[in-house]
Amino acid sequence: MKNEALEVLRNRRSIRRYKSEQITEAELNAVVEAGTYAPTGKGTQGVKIVVVQSPEYVAAVDELNAKILNQPGSHPYYGAPTILLIFETDECVTHVLDGAAVCTNLLNAAYAAGLGSCWINRCKQMFELPEGKELLREWGLPDTLTGVASIALGYAEGEAPTPKPRKPDYVVKV
Repeated sequence: MKNEALEVLRNRRSIRRYKSEQITEAELNAVVEAGTYAPTGKGTQGVKIVVVQSPEYVAAVDELNAKILNQPGSHPYYGAPTILLIFETDECVTHVLDGAAVCTNLLNAAYAAGLGSCWINRCKQMFELPEGKELLREWGLPDTLTGVASIALGYAEGEAPTPKPRKPDYVVKV
């Protein structure tokens, strides 16, 4: 069976080196739209996707994530020119699960659009910090949002890594 969706799922890989060139508006819109079609509990769409592309804010988010890692000066977003932040809102009924579904759609859509992406953790901790809450306020968002995940997004620098073989006991049929 050959299916484009299955090919995307098999071939998408985490990219950890990016070109500095910003992605196009059309590419960004295609990826973000795919995120809005992720399943959410009771169809609430209780997730908010925040697109960060301003170099100043990309640097601030990168620095905040490095602070949580306790690795000042590191670059947890690998130099990606765009960062997608996924938050759960008060409307979210299945919380982290909805955010994870949105994140997965965004990652797969990025690959389908010819972009590199990488799921980055620590979003919850970043936006619990005073600096994170201040960023939310600067962006006109309530500081009650809860971070779920974030994504480094951009054009891959170099080849994608080869996939590891799947574990033989990954699936159990009963």
